[in-house]
Amino acid sequence: MPQNPRTPVVPTVAGDAPLAQPAPPPSAWGGVALIAVSASAFGAMAIFARGATAAGTDIFAMLLFRFFIAAVLLVVWSRLQGVRFPSRRQSLHIALMGGVGYVGQSLCFFGALQYAQASLVALLLYLYPVFVTILAAVFLRERLTPVKLGALALCSLGTALTVGGGQGQPLGMALAVAAALIYSGYIVVGARLTRGVDARATATLVCLAATVSFAAMAAVRGAQGMPLHWPASAGGWGALSAIAVCSTVVAILTFFAGLQRLGAGRASMLSTLEPVVTVLLAAMLLGETLTAAQWGGGVLIVAGVVWLSARGASSNG
Repeated sequence: MPQNPRTPVVPTVAGDAPLAQPAPPPSAWGGVALIAVSASAFGAMAIFARGATAAGTDIFAMLLFRFFIAAVLLVVWSRLQGVRFPSRRQSLHIALMGGVGYVGQSLCFFGALQYAQASLVALLLYLYPVFVTILAAVFLRERLTPVKLGALALCSLGTALTVGGGQGQPLGMALAVAAALIYSGYIVVGARLTRGVDARATATLVCLAATVSFAAMAAVRGAQGMPLHWPASAGGWGALSAIAVCSTVVAILTFFAGLQRLGAGRASMLSTLEPVVTVLLAAMLLGETLTAAQWGGGVLIVAGVVWLSARGASSNG
């Protein structure tokens, strides 16, 4: 989620995949399995969020807990791995990118879940690779090739079908699309800011910045008589912990491991499993149902992203 409030690292084309990477070694089946685990963990975030919300957790408590736990674990992991962080100036720029861009995306994504189905939100969030393609053409001067335009057409048609049959309030749909747009801008900006930076350092800085942002918001809200609302049950705390550990830390670490084996292109393509996982889990665990039009729209969105990712992995056009 947006995500997809997709994980706090800067992606390439799909999922929460980081941008700045060393050259990967040859692919392996183990890499495929790792990316599948990562995509599944990210895809389950919307389901965990519903569970935490049902237990009385508000959005700000959910996001503060998510990023604080993730930041602590990533800091420890980075120190154990001897990760090199960029200069203070570059670190500040990356932190600002996370503290503003990723925070905005996360608020929109989790807000959308309050007003629309988890499955619908996931499918709409997955429009961001298309938005990235357009923004990259405008600001990074990347070519809009026939493949990219074809993928754009598929995803646009898929969105029309998905929204047309969606079970959710217009506000929820608008927030989901806003999450995709903000995430797209975050990616395009990050494409420049994170060049030459270890992606593990990027992930850690973004999580730390997001924690500071949400802590500040919580302090302001508390001063205004609006304290954070935490889970009222063990199940709610379990869902909250799953968001932080499974859908943030585990998802990021398994992506890194798979990325080293597959490379960014193939890893991004395989990450299109994320919205599929969300839709299936929403149907099995939340009892959500999709119309035939929504299924068709979702297939078109995923097909467009897979096509774009696959061609992008094999060539620049």
